[in-house]
Amino acid sequence: MSAVRGKCFDPTGARCGVPTYPWRLAPDGYATRRQLRAAGLRPGGQDVAAQLERPRRHRGPLVAYLYRIDRAKPVRPMTAARWAALVKANAARRTCPECRRDAGYVIPPSLGMCPTCAFPDNAPEGASWNSSPHAAR
Repeated sequence: MSAVRGKCFDPTGARCGVPTYPWRLAPDGYATRRQLRAAGLRPGGQDVAAQLERPRRHRGPLVAYLYRIDRAKPVRPMTAARWAALVKANAARRTCPECRRDAGYVIPPSLGMCPTCAFPDNAPEGASWNSSPHAAR
């Protein structure tokens, strides 16, 4: 094992409080949140069991937390009320607060409104929401 990877190897957890392993060298039985989600699981309230660490030169180390697969619980299914709330939230992200029209896409948070309202001088002559290809959606 290289000297750089050796600094990240602490299976007892004496240095960081939790067992630490070099990047991509986690033991079997552990997974990150994304890996759990891909398997249809969630941490289910358990604490971090271990971590992966990758040293970086100019900043602190890159850390990924690991959870025990045997203690993970299945992902909760989406209910009708959760689906409705998701649809409502996505509609709010597409609605311009200035002209109150559905843009057909998520409005950029940097603008806070649709590009037509944000830059009215740049709109082409005769352009309206009805002529937009997104208006038909």
